[in-house]
Formats: sequence, C-alpha cells, structure tokens
Amino acid sequence: MITGLDEAGRGPVLGPLVIAGVTFQEDIDLVKYGVRDSKKLTPKRREVLAEKIKETAVAYEIIVIPAIDIDDMRKVMTLNEIEVNGFAKVIAKLRPEVVYVDSADVNEKRFGNDILSNLSFKPEIISKHKADDIYPVVSAASILAKTRRDEEVRRIGVELESRLNMPLGSGYPADPVTERFLIAWVDKYGSLPPYTRHSWKTAMDIIKHNSTKKLDDF
Repeated sequence: MITGLDEAGRGPVLGPLVIAGVTFQEDIDLVKYGVRDSKKLTPKRREVLAEKIKETAVAYEIIVIPAIDIDDMRKVMTLNEIEVNGFAKVIAKLRPEVVYVDSADVNEKRFGNDILSNLSFKPEIISKHKADDIYPVVSAASILAKTRRDEEVRRIGVELESRLNMPLGSGYPADPVTERFLIAWVDKYGSLPPYTRHSWKTAMDIIKHNSTKKLDDF
C-alpha cells in the first residue's frame, strides 16, 4: 500500500491551511481516473475526482488548520514547521509503511526527516518537490486538500460577503478581489474580518494603511 500527502492553502491571507493524506493499494486506478496535480484541473473535475478518490481509497485523512491557529503557531514556529506538524498528524492517523509527500522545504530530504522526527513509528518517506506532478497518489491527496479548502472558502464567503455586498475572492494575497474585500472590510469595521491570517504581510499592510489614513484625517 502507498500513501500520498499534500496541502492546499499555504499562502493565502484568508482561510485555512488544509492537509490531506490518502492510501491506496496501488496507483493504477488513480492513473485510470486521470488524476493530476489539483492546480491543473478545473474545479468541477476536482470535485468529481475527489468523490472517486474517497469512494475507492483504502483510507484518507484531512485536517483543517484555521487562520487563528496558524497565527498562534507562527509566533513560535515557521510555516514549514507548521506543515511538518500537520503532515505528521495525518501520517500518524493513516500509519502507512511508505508515504510520498510534496516537500515544502527547499531541502527535500530535510523535510522528510523533520516529519519522521515527529512520528513514534518510522515509515519510509519519499519527499520530493512537485510530488503532486510525479506521483498519482500525491495528486489524489492534493485534490482532496484543494476541494476541502474550496469548500471552506465558500462557507466563509457565505458568512462574510453579505456584510459588504461584495465577493470575497480566493483568499490569496495576489487576488485583487480578495485585496479589495479586505480593504473595504477594514474601512467599514476598523479591523480585519474573521478567518484572516493577521500575521501575513498583506493583512498587516492593510491595517497599517488604514491607521495612517485615519491619522491623516486629523
């Protein structure tokens, strides 16, 4: 049996980080499904494949790390360390003998070793950059992570968008829709909206700009 792990939502200023792991006897079915890196699939195709993966996997595990927890953890650890801890939690639940992970560290081997150091048992870990492009089982994990994060962002949108009557966007700092939403929210309410990662530079810059603008009003 083989297990693949990947994450979605490492970089967004808004919304959670999602880590998924999935176990299959072998990856032949995944190849037949046309599983690929989730970023190369349409949202609809990802959703169809996510259901197939869940139905046919030996096991799968998904953890959602909210923005508020990410901010708390970043006070004492790096984003890579947050991922290492999350990956280790998923592996501990699935208990694979062999696991393929998409390395978040520039040093692939170090990322794998850091995960191992957080485990009470010692599976074989193959840590590679672009693993979601190389190994179908990691592609499957990336699809589960991405579809779950998309669900979370839609849920957040339903909660927040009506309060400004404008779209939330993807949650990524480079998304102008998200940037406009955050700026408008801070202008109206004087603070960042729920589910925002306050420790992100984008969020801090918006708060700083709003504070400067208020001072200029005097």
